[in-house]
Amino acid sequence: MKIAMWSGPRNLSTAMMYSFGNRPDFEVVDEPFYAAYLKASNITHPMHAQVMAAQDADPEKVAAACAADPARHRYMKHMAHHMKGMPLDWAKSCINIHLIRHPARVIASYAAKRENPTLQDIGYAQQTALYDRIGGLVIDSHDIRESPEAALRTLCDAIDLPFCDSMLHWPAGPKPFDGVWAPHWYGVVHRSTGFAGPEGMLPRLKGEAADLCEAALPHYEALKALKLKIGIAKKPESARMD
Repeated sequence: MKIAMWSGPRNLSTAMMYSFGNRPDFEVVDEPFYAAYLKASNITHPMHAQVMAAQDADPEKVAAACAADPARHRYMKHMAHHMKGMPLDWAKSCINIHLIRHPARVIASYAAKRENPTLQDIGYAQQTALYDRIGGLVIDSHDIRESPEAALRTLCDAIDLPFCDSMLHWPAGPKPFDGVWAPHWYGVVHRSTGFAGPEGMLPRLKGEAADLCEAALPHYEALKALKLKIGIAKKPESARMD
C-alpha cells in the first residue's frame, strides 16, 4: 500500500506523518518534491540551502522514487502547492488522501513561521485543483483533533487498513524520517507525544490576513463538503488522470 497524503502547510500534516510513521508496518517520506518545487518556483524558503542540498531537485527522479513499490507500506507527506508542473502519473498507484484545515487556523500558524503568506503559499487553490484531477478521500484536521481514535479508525476502514493503536502516540523529539527543514517548522510537534486536543475558537484575522482567508475559504468549503464522516467509511474515488 502506498498512501499519498496531500495538504497545505500547517494542516496537522506532520502529526499525521508521525501517526503513520509510528506504525511498525510503514515507511515514511517527508515532502519529497520540496527541493524540486523550490528550484522550479525560484522561491526562497527558510533553510533553503539545506533543503536543496538534502533532496533531489529533478522532479522525474522524485516521481520515479514515489512510484517504486515499497518493501513495506509507504506513507508520503505531500504539499499540494509543490506540484505545479510536476509529474503526477505516479499517483495512480497510490491511495490519495486530502487533509484539510480551516484557512484562518492555517494562516495564523503559517505567519508565525514565515511572514506575509500568499494564497500560493498555503495551497488551497492547488489542493482543490489536485482533487479534481486525482480524486481520493478528504479528512478534516478538526475531526482528528476532536476525536483522534474515531477519525483514524474511520480513515483506516476506508482504505482497508487495520487500525493500529500506535497511531495515537509517538515519542517526543525529531524523527529519522523528518525533512532537513524540521528544525524550523516542526518545533511544536517535536514536543508532542500525540494529537493535541480539540481546537478552540477560530483566530481573528485582520487586514491582508483576513483577505487571504476569504480567498482560501471557498476552496476549503468545497473539500469540506466531501470529507469523511467520522464513523462512516467511504471508499476512495477512482483517480482521474486527464
